Amino acid sequence: MRKIRWGVLGVARIATVRVIPAMQNGTLTEVAAIASRDSSKAGKAAVELGIPKAYGSYEQLLADPEIDAIYNPLPNHLHVPWSIRAAEAGKHVLCEKPVGMNASEVQSLIAVRDRTGVVIGEAFMVQTHPQWVRAVELVRAGRIGKLRAAVGSFGYFRPEAGNIRNIREYGGGGLMDVGCYPVKVSRMMFGEEPLRVWGTLERDPNFGTDTLASAILQFPSGHCVFTCSTQIVLNQSMQFLGTTGRIEFEIPYNAVPNGTSRIRIDTGVDVVGTGISVEEFPPCDQYTLQGDAFSRAILEGGQPPVPLEDSFRNMKVIDALFRSAESDRSEVVG
Repeated sequence: MRKIRWGVLGVARIATVRVIPAMQNGTLTEVAAIASRDSSKAGKAAVELGIPKAYGSYEQLLADPEIDAIYNPLPNHLHVPWSIRAAEAGKHVLCEKPVGMNASEVQSLIAVRDRTGVVIGEAFMVQTHPQWVRAVELVRAGRIGKLRAAVGSFGYFRPEAGNIRNIREYGGGGLMDVGCYPVKVSRMMFGEEPLRVWGTLERDPNFGTDTLASAILQFPSGHCVFTCSTQIVLNQSMQFLGTTGRIEFEIPYNAVPNGTSRIRIDTGVDVVGTGISVEEFPPCDQYTLQGDAFSRAILEGGQPPVPLEDSFRNMKVIDALFRSAESDRSEVVG
């Protein structure tokens, strides 16, 4: 099976440090070009990463007939506009999360996808990591009884004014940047959509972005409760509690590529851990898996790991959380 030839929009750190090196190790992915609005930055990244082509504009990359697919790690407010331009240029698109600024934007991207016939998906890399695949399998098999609650947190301390996560008009803030993850994985584990949400957040007085947000998602079968922040100690946690057991992730989101991943399954016989068993997963890179899965969808005509319909539903939850924080009451996910 041939490899999909990828082009990358921009030289964002997530691309140059994590995603590109991982995709270069894929069996179905070839990173063939990179573009930046600063040609020197594109050239430097191409040399350092061994990428054959470097372009001084995004338009030049999209015009390259040898590029099959685009990876879009641009700031959040540029996700949909440049994904649309890539699709209209006949390129398949893997776009970083969150794929849009709101659910309406994602709807517009779905319309373009349907019109152009390309594959477009969101880069929630957790979807393909073996630890999450296994956790979903365990819940569906009834290993923890009936899933009733999900509890988590995700945050870091980045107070720099120039950081794109702290620019409100760019889609910055904790809920968009990291809060989207507990929304995504709780939906994935419950296998349902939230009916109603409650959200509260604090905004930085200078940036206007949310620096601390907490949420309750009411699912038909239970609840998810999480906190996320851009000005808190570095942390990430996620556990799922059922009627007869629970599953806890050691590192839920940023699993170390060259390290062993672990989930703990607890039967709940006591609070000291007598009933805990551990499942380990050999080293793997979730960005490599994501790239290969997306490339396979292109080659075989299947669905990407996270299709835009899933992105739309995730974004509707985030929209409702922002509405709830403003209205100071619960909001229906509509």
